[in-house]
Amino acid sequence: MLTRIDHIGIACHDLDTTVEFYTSTYGFEVTHTEVNEEQGVREAMLRINGTSDGGSSYIQLLQPVREDSPVGKWLARNGEGVHHIAFGTADVDGDAQSIRSKGVRVLYDEPRTGSMGSRITFLHPKDCHGVLTELVTSATEH
Repeated sequence: MLTRIDHIGIACHDLDTTVEFYTSTYGFEVTHTEVNEEQGVREAMLRINGTSDGGSSYIQLLQPVREDSPVGKWLARNGEGVHHIAFGTADVDGDAQSIRSKGVRVLYDEPRTGSMGSRITFLHPKDCHGVLTELVTSATEH
């Protein structure tokens, strides 16, 4: 069962400049940074709040490290802005299967490693009213 909005992913050209905007304008703090080679991004997670299920909500800022990465291609087509929305779940495998059984295309056969050791998969935006949707199980939840 989906429990919260885990994060909203925002594609950007310059991670450092974008982080500076979100920290100085809104007062958000960077809680994690990493380069995810598999996804081809350099990212920063800015925590918004905590929730009763032990998870948190974040803004995830994404700068492609390769032009041919999914975020790099998206950024070239669309420019900076909201890239995806991610819903938290305690069971990314089970929820992905359940959603797949309803006719929604799940982009990965098996969940992959996401930010902070999480397990993730994506749902096809054409099946989700134009919104690239991520399902994520935080490392602390499994």
